[in-house]
Amino acid sequence: MVVDGTAKVVTNPEVDSWLAALLTTDGRENPYPIYHRLRAMAPVAMAPDGALVLTRYVDCDALVRNPRCGHANPDEVFTTLGLPEWREHVGLRQFSTSMLNINPPDHTRIRRLVSGVFTPRRVAGLHAAIAALTVHLLAEMSGTVDFIDTFAFPLPVAVIGELLGIPAADRPPFQALVRDWTMVLDVYDYDVLVRADAAAGEIRDYLSGLAAQRRRQPRADLMTALVQAESEGERLTEEELLTTAALLFAAGFETTTHLLGNGLVSLLRYPQQLDRLRRVPALAVSAVEEVLRFDSPVQLTGRRVLADTQLGGLPMAPGQRVVAYLGAGNRDPARFPDPDRLDMSRVNNVPLSFGGGIHYCLGAALARLEAQVAFPALLERFPRIALAGPLKRRDSLTLRGYVKMPVSLA
Repeated sequence: MVVDGTAKVVTNPEVDSWLAALLTTDGRENPYPIYHRLRAMAPVAMAPDGALVLTRYVDCDALVRNPRCGHANPDEVFTTLGLPEWREHVGLRQFSTSMLNINPPDHTRIRRLVSGVFTPRRVAGLHAAIAALTVHLLAEMSGTVDFIDTFAFPLPVAVIGELLGIPAADRPPFQALVRDWTMVLDVYDYDVLVRADAAAGEIRDYLSGLAAQRRRQPRADLMTALVQAESEGERLTEEELLTTAALLFAAGFETTTHLLGNGLVSLLRYPQQLDRLRRVPALAVSAVEEVLRFDSPVQLTGRRVLADTQLGGLPMAPGQRVVAYLGAGNRDPARFPDPDRLDMSRVNNVPLSFGGGIHYCLGAALARLEAQVAFPALLERFPRIALAGPLKRRDSLTLRGYVKMPVSLA
């Protein structure tokens, strides 16, 4: 990292104030100006808690791909945070022991087992089903509706529900449950933990019952495949099965819901781009990459240095915590000219939104496919769609999206 001609970590009260601003409701509402200020002042900043903060594309990309960086032992992390009893909180345990937050060799083993059933071929085979679900949902919409409740949630939850084998009648409650559970990605106060534990426990109990059913009566769904998954003589333990199923289900619709919501708002605020996509549906692939870059559903990810390495020209010792602001990297002008403008004509557009390396999002192809099918169909069906009232964002920095989005379908 070069700052004033030398590689160094920057820390000063002004940097601390901008980092603190990201933790406020206003800062989370629109973090992008703050990212730009941080990148200009301190491409590698030292947060007050000792974590190094990265805001440049090249550094964020290097972190998520660096095999010498991984995840810290959760016992150490939560003891530092004053939560040595973290295993008693199912909301924390289901995230912290899932493949999202573990290192090789356990991560390698579980990822290999899950990848064997969540295959590109299985995802590609969903195209017709996603198109049919999209047509059905659009046919049910008219007048002024909440886009999140009527489309952005029902579509991905139906897709991942069909994949896992969750009956349609059982799916609606999961939106609120997953939202309560995932709040522990940002906050650890008592009220959040209580709600997260209750939600995660309910999700876990449901999936445990579903897994038991599939052992008795196998079906052609992902839950059956997870129950039966075996590679090199290894199988998922019951704990691994339930945490993996919960992660796949929650991630399978939560981030895709935000992709659809953020993407529609971005397109509506850039009507020329929206009109291009409406006239040329084949632009859907590049359009989805651009809305992923422009307003990513996942804004940050953290790592712990596991062995001596370098990031941004700086030596990093084992134990150092590093946070990559993916949303900042996606707006880095050194990587994306005029980054605050939506432009689906960008070439070599590779956003950081799904991470990278061994933890690259397993469901990235599915999320992209859903959005590539949904946006052209939505604009064809409702060519005069428009925002119809105040938007309400989820009050979170890690997961960025809307909980209320009224639109007029005209």
